[in-house]
Amino acid sequence: MTSRIAACTCGQLSIEVSGEPQFVCICSCLACQRRSGSVFATIASFAAPFTVHGQATEFVRAGDGGTAFRFYFCPRCGTTVYHQEMDEHDGVGVAVGAFADPHFPPPTHALHARRRHPWVGLPDSVQAYDTDPP
Repeated sequence: MTSRIAACTCGQLSIEVSGEPQFVCICSCLACQRRSGSVFATIASFAAPFTVHGQATEFVRAGDGGTAFRFYFCPRCGTTVYHQEMDEHDGVGVAVGAFADPHFPPPTHALHARRRHPWVGLPDSVQAYDTDPP
C-alpha cells in the first residue's frame, strides 16, 4: 500500500497517510482563502489510519457552508498541514502542498466555485460546485 508523508515548512510537524486519497478537491470558500493565504486551498481526503509526528497547534473555524473544522498547524513555522471535521474522526484532510509532490493526483472537484477569483481557471476534468456538493 502506498504511504505518503506531508510536512510543514520546518519539518517539525508531519502526517503519514496510507493508500490513495478518497478525493482531491479545490476549495475557494473565503475561510480557506484566508487560512491558506492563497485564492484557494487544495485538499486531499484520506481514510484512517494515519500517524501524526510532532506538535500541532489547533484552530477551530467554520467554513462557508457552516461545517466546523479543526485545523492543525505547526507552532514553529505556522504551516497548516491537516484538518478534520469536528464530528468526523475516521478521516483527515491534508493540504496537498504539504506533500511537496508534483506528481500528486490532481483535483476532481472544486467547492465554493462562486467564490473563485474570475482569473483562476479550472481543468475541464474538474467538477465545479457553487457551494458544497450534494
